[in-house]
Amino acid sequence: MPAQRLQKILSTAGVASRRVAETLIAEGRIRVNGEVVAELGAKADPDADHIEVDGRRLHTAVPRRYVLLYKPVHYVTTRSDPQKRPTVLTLLGQMGQGLYPVGRLDFDSEGLLLLTNDGELADRLTHPRHEVPRTYEVRVFGVPSGETLRRLTAGVPLDGRRTAPARVRIIDTFEKSSGPQALLELVIHEGRNRQVRRMCQAVGMPVITLARTKIGSLSDKRLKPGMYRELRPGEVQQLRTDAGLAAASPTPVLRTSTAPTQGVRGGHAPTPTHIARTRGGQPRPKKTLRDVVREAARAARGPRKSAGPARKRPRPKR
Repeated sequence: MPAQRLQKILSTAGVASRRVAETLIAEGRIRVNGEVVAELGAKADPDADHIEVDGRRLHTAVPRRYVLLYKPVHYVTTRSDPQKRPTVLTLLGQMGQGLYPVGRLDFDSEGLLLLTNDGELADRLTHPRHEVPRTYEVRVFGVPSGETLRRLTAGVPLDGRRTAPARVRIIDTFEKSSGPQALLELVIHEGRNRQVRRMCQAVGMPVITLARTKIGSLSDKRLKPGMYRELRPGEVQQLRTDAGLAAASPTPVLRTSTAPTQGVRGGHAPTPTHIARTRGGQPRPKKTLRDVVREAARAARGPRKSAGPARKRPRPKR
């Protein structure tokens, strides 16, 4: 295989998104053939070179996994938090091993969040140049006028730079003792920090509640806060289409055998009975480093050829 940038190799292998991979490289946590590589432009051959991440051999054939979670409020969308706040990974238990959140959903917001080890798809879904839409339902103080809707649609200045054009519509309005309120649907193609809240604040409509309802064309109204499920192969293919990627083989997608739309309710870590099962109703065993090395070696050798009677189709006589 031709040499590739280390960021792409790590992303394809499901170690991290390309942006996180750049951090790993800059921190000197990547070795190629025993040598620390800290140059972001460095390249390697994933088939021929010995690549290590934090001292562990990189295996480039990790099955890709995709989990859709309805994030409750008061969880952070990171793998760890210096303030010791609960992270979305605690909701997934064992199923969350090796996965990382795609994009941001702030601490006080809720809604759909994709977690995966598919770095290529994660980068495509989050980079604004690919214009993958994200849809939100936002409850705000006040009822927007036509001019306010126009400003949101055209984009508002944030940090000295105007936001990309958005789609906005009023779903409903309410009269409360504290004053009028409105429920809006807002569709954006960027992922700036707390962007929806700041856009609404900029036009004089503070946010009361915020929920993400769609990622690209992916939605699931049956999921409630704390519930999660693995994506079906067709949903993965549709997300790839949304992100401008070619269709992928369904074989790398890890699915549950029963695949009910169930997960964990509430704000507590799941018990073992809440964890989605794999083949035969049993948890998939964790691979050891020896298993990883053996599989990498088998992948490098390629599939074995059948011999003699085992061949289903005899070779034609010449």
